[in-house]
Amino acid sequence: MTRAAPTTLRPTSAKEVRDAVLDTPGRLAISGAGTARHWAGRPAEADATIDLSALSGVITHNPGDMTVSVHAGTPVRELQEQLAEHGQRLALDAARTDRGATVGGLLATADAGPSALVYGGMRDLVIGTTTVLADGTMVRSGGHVIKNVAGYDMAKLMHGSYGTFGPVVEVVLRLHPVPKAVACVAVDGPLDAAAAHVQRLMASPLEPIAAEWVSGEPGTLLVRLEGGTDTLPARTGRLLELLGDGAREIGPEGWARHAALTGGPSSRPEQARAAVAAAGPAGTSATALAGAGIADPTAVPGPDPAAPAGAAGDPGAVVRIGCAPVRLAPLLAGLPSTAVTAGPATGVATVTVPGSAVAEVHRAVAAAGGTSVLRDRPDTLDAPAWGPAPSALALLKAVKTQLDPEARFAAGRFEPWM
Repeated sequence: MTRAAPTTLRPTSAKEVRDAVLDTPGRLAISGAGTARHWAGRPAEADATIDLSALSGVITHNPGDMTVSVHAGTPVRELQEQLAEHGQRLALDAARTDRGATVGGLLATADAGPSALVYGGMRDLVIGTTTVLADGTMVRSGGHVIKNVAGYDMAKLMHGSYGTFGPVVEVVLRLHPVPKAVACVAVDGPLDAAAAHVQRLMASPLEPIAAEWVSGEPGTLLVRLEGGTDTLPARTGRLLELLGDGAREIGPEGWARHAALTGGPSSRPEQARAAVAAAGPAGTSATALAGAGIADPTAVPGPDPAAPAGAAGDPGAVVRIGCAPVRLAPLLAGLPSTAVTAGPATGVATVTVPGSAVAEVHRAVAAAGGTSVLRDRPDTLDAPAWGPAPSALALLKAVKTQLDPEARFAAGRFEPWM
């Protein structure tokens, strides 16, 4: 017997989300813009999907306090455009923002970008949330708290939850001013050289906003600075001196091109497949990246997961890893990766590996004291989404049981842990 397609509900208000939870029996999947649909564990079969993409828009913006409250389905790109009119921004540069990622989606997946080096991720920028629990309870955490749940900081608990505790419907965010000027400098070299550059950079007074290394031959380190129009040129000059021979300015547009490319060809399938076809299975063309100041790379992070990444017929997978910054370069050197984007100062990297090597990668990261999660893979690949279970798994299960005792929300996202 063929199972009927699950019902899709598209609430437009927090009350409608609560009604959907109360009026719909069985398991519920939660979706938004769909930019992270292949991340983490594959969703199990659900009886209905709550699509939050229509729950969008600014609720309250307080420019003087530099805070804004928004509906969870608000695309970050649209929010940034509105905030820019007031000279403000959400200091978050996750790659998938350009693909329409929402505020709630970035919170649920704990996604961040290179500027987390200074501004932190969503965990640091979110100061309040409203969440709907399985029994219909509307829980507000942070700001004007109207109900606490057993002492939980729900705003922090929702970070990286993948919807497993319930849908977030409203988010209150801390804002930062738009910088007066931005500069970007690039220097070629392997990851160990980039790590040494970054170590000196972090010990200097130059205050980089972001530093990322992109794999290639030999690879490229990109450093971004922000500041005043009068002071930034001098800081940029000192940065060029610190990085030494081969360092060059590529301008803010160079960083923007880099960010667009490392957002992953799956965000631009036609262009990605053309680039992969032109360069072979491991990467994209040097010409395509030359304008970004990246010298002759053999790969860019996040290639189309349908493209081979290892032996013939072995599909590629994208894994996000995090560890202590000092351990990142040695860890990456031992992985069977075909493409890497790494933050030597944050300890975060996105790597493309053969699908058959995913379990090996998880084990290596865990042995280095880090964490890892699948970020993309083809539908045909059966690989573990997560590494070894954390020591706090019993606590995670206990929280899940208390907030969602019938396990209605987002089943499968944390497989095989729970």
